[in-house]
Amino acid sequence: KTAVFATLLASAAAFAPVAQKASSSALRAFEDELGAQPPLNFYDPLGLVADGDEAKFERLRYVELKHGRISMIAVAGYLATEAGWRFGGDIAIGGPTFAEIPGGFAALSAIPGAGLAQIIAFIGFLEIAVMKDIVGGEFPGDLRNDYIDFGWDTFDEETKLSKRAIELNN
Repeated sequence: KTAVFATLLASAAAFAPVAQKASSSALRAFEDELGAQPPLNFYDPLGLVADGDEAKFERLRYVELKHGRISMIAVAGYLATEAGWRFGGDIAIGGPTFAEIPGGFAALSAIPGAGLAQIIAFIGFLEIAVMKDIVGGEFPGDLRNDYIDFGWDTFDEETKLSKRAIELNN
């Protein structure tokens, strides 16, 4: 009977509230930042901005947005090729056609070496010349660079904040 009671007591202890340590003021510095919303609020599991460095936070936020956008484009490209959408013609002079290139990672071994080099060079060009915050913009990740707008300036501030929060949380 004592063993059963001890087991029940131990299992009940698993549901008892635990005293939580107060968060540091450095972490609270980012609690009100855009994207910090329920249920996770400000989420930094690796403690990358635990020191409260605002410049580091802005840089990481910019990189997060940029990589998120690249990932969204990559998923759209993957889905398009899996749906069978291909360019017409050959991928290289006398080489395989675009339709013959398989989807996913199998494409890497099917694309001729010169084609892979062109893809890598194009990505390098985008990284150096296009996908950077040249002017500073309104916020980290604002890559319009006073050139492209697509109607962003017609939105009110609340709509802009809402759209940015949606992008961060997706």
